Amino acid sequence: MITAQQVKELRERTGVGMMDCKRALNEANGDMDKAIELLREKGLAAAAKKAGRIAAEGIVEAYIHMGGKIGVMVEVNCETDFVAKTAEFKAFVRDIAMHIAAANPTYLKKEDVPQDVLDKEMEILRQQALNEGKPEKIVERMVQGRIEKFYKDVCLLEQPFVKDNDKTINQMVQEQIATIGENMNIRRFVRYEMGEGLEKRQDNFVDEVMSQMK
Repeated sequence: MITAQQVKELRERTGVGMMDCKRALNEANGDMDKAIELLREKGLAAAAKKAGRIAAEGIVEAYIHMGGKIGVMVEVNCETDFVAKTAEFKAFVRDIAMHIAAANPTYLKKEDVPQDVLDKEMEILRQQALNEGKPEKIVERMVQGRIEKFYKDVCLLEQPFVKDNDKTINQMVQEQIATIGENMNIRRFVRYEMGEGLEKRQDNFVDEVMSQMK
């Protein structure tokens, strides 16, 4: 059984994300050195070390979906203009734009969720747990578990990729860093949906037909 302490130690030694560390430890049957070796083979340990380097190049991708009904713009940064011009990098950025169009995230990362929004969501989840008759002593644990589901719903980096639900967007970024050999990050995005926020006209279809027959 892999313990939280083992995962924490591997994360501290490699800089790789918790879930990747846990998978590596499981694959290595708890052998720390073997897990590090596996992460290096996958390029994830090297990717984590690149994360602190400045990424000021990149591209802004625009994606229009459903005949103009949904529009997305996303900025993805890398370290060099050379990488930004490669077909692989451009394809990755387009995949991210398409994902945003489909999954409709509200925030980029967990840290971007305003505290008042988080507090309100946690209170709703807490009340739901109490309404389900759960004992008070386990309600907080349930709320913490469910708030992670909330993050997956609203934060781009936490969302499962629409083309491969086994990977989060953050995991895809880490894999790209390992592949291109440069630091990269999704900096910002905006998503527009036709008519969003407007009060839409709700005509009675029968009345409309009748009016046309007169």
